[in-house]
Amino acid sequence: MNHKKGFNKLNRNASHRKALLRNMATVLFKHERIVTTKAKAIEVRRVAEKMITRAKEDSVHNRRIVGEKITDQAVLAKLFTDIGPRMKDRNGGYTRILKIGFRDQDAASMVVLELVDHKLDGDKKADKKKPEAKAKKAEPKAAPKAKKPDAKADGKAKAPRATKKAAEAKKSEPESAEPAKSAE
Repeated sequence: MNHKKGFNKLNRNASHRKALLRNMATVLFKHERIVTTKAKAIEVRRVAEKMITRAKEDSVHNRRIVGEKITDQAVLAKLFTDIGPRMKDRNGGYTRILKIGFRDQDAASMVVLELVDHKLDGDKKADKKKPEAKAKKAEPKAAPKAKKPDAKADGKAKAPRATKKAAEAKKSEPESAEPAKSAE
């Protein structure tokens, strides 16, 4: 049988194609998320999933096999110490492809290729804020802090366009204690 023996040549010669797939796999492991075309994502997925399967068992042999394709030592270490152990209980399907539309220039189908357990930066911030918000509610309110003097009041920095409230606040503030130097 000749099943699953074919691949997309991506209109490149062999050395260019191999370099492209290695590079994109390295970037995928570094950032855990990349935006690319659908055809490239499908090919990178094949390479990346085989590397993650190797990374689930950290041995010298597996590091050398994967190290032939990933030359960045920091990314290789991340793959074996962080990504591989996270995927220990999965039997494949380590990546997902999400369609995001078409590229403006040539209408190529664009996708996001990411690791399945990848969280966006916004999700991480939201997770961190929830415990802090609960802790703040439990604590009694402290006395309000005194306002720090503004650099804008010294005239050193240019202020952005003033709003009505800011203009009214300036009018109501008393003038500074320093005398004017116009008399000399």
